[in-house]
Amino acid sequence: MNRALQGAALAAAFGVLALASSGPHSRPVAGAAPARPVATVADALAGRPAAAAGTLGLRVLSSPADWVSGGDARIEVLAPASLHSQVQLWLNGSRITPPLVAAGDRIEAVVTGLVNGRNRLEARIAGQPGQRAALALTNHPITGPMFSGPQQTPFVCTTIQGAVGRQPLVDSATAPGYRVTDASGALLGYSRNCSIDTFTSYTYRSTDGSLKALPAGGARPADMATVTLPDGRTVDFVVRREIGSINRFLYSIAMLAPLVDDPAAPDTSLWNRRLLYWFQGGVAIGHSQGTVHGGSMNLDILGRGYAIVHSSGNNTGTHYNMRLAGETAMMTKERFVERYGMPMYTVGLGGSGGAIQQYMLAQNQPGVLDALLPVQSYPDMVTQTIHVGDCELLEHYMDATDRTNPKWRVTKNRSWLVGMNAEEGFSAVNDALAPLKTALGYSTAPGMTECAKAWRGLTPLAMNPWYGQAANQQLWEPQSDIAAIRWTHYDDLRNIYGVDETGAARPTWDNVGVQYGLRALRDGSITPAEFLHLNWHVGGWKHPSAMVQEGFPFFGTSSTEVNKALTIPGYFAPWSQQNMHLAPSADQPAPRTRGDLLAMRRAYETGHVFDGALALPTIDHRQYMERELDMHNVHQSFAVRQRLLNRMGHSDNLVVWFTDTVPGQPKASQTLEALAVMDQWMLAILGNPAAGVVGNKPAAATDSCFDRNGQLMASGSGVWDGILDSRPAGACTQAFPLYGTSRTVAGAPIEGSIYRCALKPVQRALRDGTYGSWVPSAEQVAQLERIFPDGVCDYSRPDLARPQRMR
Repeated sequence: MNRALQGAALAAAFGVLALASSGPHSRPVAGAAPARPVATVADALAGRPAAAAGTLGLRVLSSPADWVSGGDARIEVLAPASLHSQVQLWLNGSRITPPLVAAGDRIEAVVTGLVNGRNRLEARIAGQPGQRAALALTNHPITGPMFSGPQQTPFVCTTIQGAVGRQPLVDSATAPGYRVTDASGALLGYSRNCSIDTFTSYTYRSTDGSLKALPAGGARPADMATVTLPDGRTVDFVVRREIGSINRFLYSIAMLAPLVDDPAAPDTSLWNRRLLYWFQGGVAIGHSQGTVHGGSMNLDILGRGYAIVHSSGNNTGTHYNMRLAGETAMMTKERFVERYGMPMYTVGLGGSGGAIQQYMLAQNQPGVLDALLPVQSYPDMVTQTIHVGDCELLEHYMDATDRTNPKWRVTKNRSWLVGMNAEEGFSAVNDALAPLKTALGYSTAPGMTECAKAWRGLTPLAMNPWYGQAANQQLWEPQSDIAAIRWTHYDDLRNIYGVDETGAARPTWDNVGVQYGLRALRDGSITPAEFLHLNWHVGGWKHPSAMVQEGFPFFGTSSTEVNKALTIPGYFAPWSQQNMHLAPSADQPAPRTRGDLLAMRRAYETGHVFDGALALPTIDHRQYMERELDMHNVHQSFAVRQRLLNRMGHSDNLVVWFTDTVPGQPKASQTLEALAVMDQWMLAILGNPAAGVVGNKPAAATDSCFDRNGQLMASGSGVWDGILDSRPAGACTQAFPLYGTSRTVAGAPIEGSIYRCALKPVQRALRDGTYGSWVPSAEQVAQLERIFPDGVCDYSRPDLARPQRMR
């Protein structure tokens, strides 16, 4: 199903009742049923109908009816209270009797015993054959997949690490698979799904602030801390945590619990009916189960009564397949709802890749989240690769190709080409490779750009099939499977991008027509001769299949490696120049790279590009760390906003907060404040759904900026003026300088979502003012036409890779 159709289906499945009038591996569900029905924000906004005389309603609460997993589902029957005692449930033609819990005109139950594939569920009124409602449910294995496509292999288990600490279950007697051993190391068999038996643990917060295992037997530890909940109750700080496996990944569910609790029938009386889904960032190339992140036990959030759910499949330090991440989030939240009941609302929280996942879920799987709290956000990952892929090309140009140009020895000047910030003057921004560069005759500057500080090595990680690995990969058999992995972002998403005739995944990166340094030329910072020289020599990247292994410093900086860098020609390769298209001769320009148009379009069609489809309450907040060249460059919040403006026509539901920081000093965070403001927003919607999302914004849910101590500096609708409009700079705009990317300083728009630019002939560019006041000579025009034989980027036109129906 394509992304647009899938999104519509999910929205319908989560929000619509089925009304009718006259006429091999399941998840454990012990203790799953008796959660009292609760009013939800999603129902309030959707306008859930009340039961009417002579009708029954039936729907799945825990997931869309087409995407049920693990053989069970929490369902709701809508019926007048007078008929509740007569309601019967039938599954695939047989009467079933799960525990029923009622509130008002609603009945909830957890239905078990679903077969893989299509199931028919009916609600009937006893003695009234014509009174029934029916629903088709499609059940999928708990190991997946549902809609993400063929599962990746090899897939290396990580259950022996971190919070799990046990071997996975054997599901194959023979290889291929992950070796499963007993305590002595003897082989028991192999695991391909990396499943574990679900288990529950109890910990408590000590008076010294640490988290300790709760002793068995119910005795209260002397150092037990207490916490006062928002409703005024003061309770022991005990945390119940459930860990299991879903969709081959590891999940965690945590919430406060009483001192004495039965994990088979968990007591949820300390849960405030708010669910927080923890998303984690990072960069990885898949082939790993990943680990449960410590943020899923955030005590500040648990202490406010929230439940926290998390999966290693929603950690971009595990993989970057957003279709797989969306599927995993659906299945993991489904597990929570089946076992603990419907939350009043579900809010996402996570930084970097964890922020990306929230935007992706809101766009692609509506209904999983009700509100977003993205931190240090990017709109998506795939369009970051567009400009990040320029970093090493431009740094190599300044350090090596144009090494005699004194302009590149001034740190700030390097921003002319890379667009990102450049800093010098303190240790955190000093380039540790500068002495080696000097010794080998390369140019360097006193400090670094964000390209060098934050992004060095990310292009090899994304593009080079030789450069990658997975934890515990030595435990997979046969090892020839590991050796055959193409370690690229593209291959991690081969289900998305497709493969070419060689079996390699199709790459998206493209720089045909990009005029690097165009703004610097127009501003007079570089000369026409320098502009031409740059674009003649900058080149592009080889196809991943033509790449070779990385050199120094990607395998460490030991004395042995340093010696190799100094003595082996070409081994010093922080720019990965061995994998670049460089100028073949002095009279031929370096070839540019043409990405695969089919792969680019698939990125759009599968929802990997955030296209601005966002209707949920969102507080996008970040620490301002441009001074230390942090990779989370702050203009990304406004790239998100511009995409909303392009798609929705407004961004009234998106709030942007910045908090200032100073390198080397403790950093304030507004996350808990954002969580509190979002709770006010959700409760306001619940109380007055007719006012909608925007009409219920609390006063604090407004654009704001905060100082380094977390104190409010300015807030209101105009504080970010001058970034996406021509108004005078607002108070926050003035206080927090924004930088760009290599593509924005080449003329691209701030939203940064152009894979393949539309091209215009050089002659047209000369006529329409592209080059400002520069009037090139005939010789220079000829040189431009040799560099850009197909034309130069025309950023007034949409991305040629964007499918026509999405323009």
